[in-house]
Amino acid sequence: QVQLVESGGGLVQSRGSLRLSCAASGMVYSINTMGWYRQAPGKPREAVATSTRDGRTNYADSVQGRFTISRDKKTVTLQMNSLKPEDTAVYYCNANGVYLQPFDRPYEYWGQGTQVTVSS
Repeated sequence: QVQLVESGGGLVQSRGSLRLSCAASGMVYSINTMGWYRQAPGKPREAVATSTRDGRTNYADSVQGRFTISRDKKTVTLQMNSLKPEDTAVYYCNANGVYLQPFDRPYEYWGQGTQVTVSS
């Protein structure tokens, strides 16, 4: 089974920057989509940014122009600039369409989550 290991969360001031990283462990044949989701207290989980294997990216309207996602075969990073207090949440790494073998079924995996707190 694949594990997603996240790092980079922490406390930062408003208008500051933070970089989140996530690495998929173990043998992986391919991953179609990697991305970041977040969940604030009392609110549902929402997609922040995703990136496909061929380089297509999607961003939530709330982070457009401030966050940048990048990835390679087994890692994904999220560069967060101009952070706001409303960005405070637990951020989860996601890998979807994960193939362990060429003719295997695809799987989905989640990281354990990393806390991002933006002070006002």
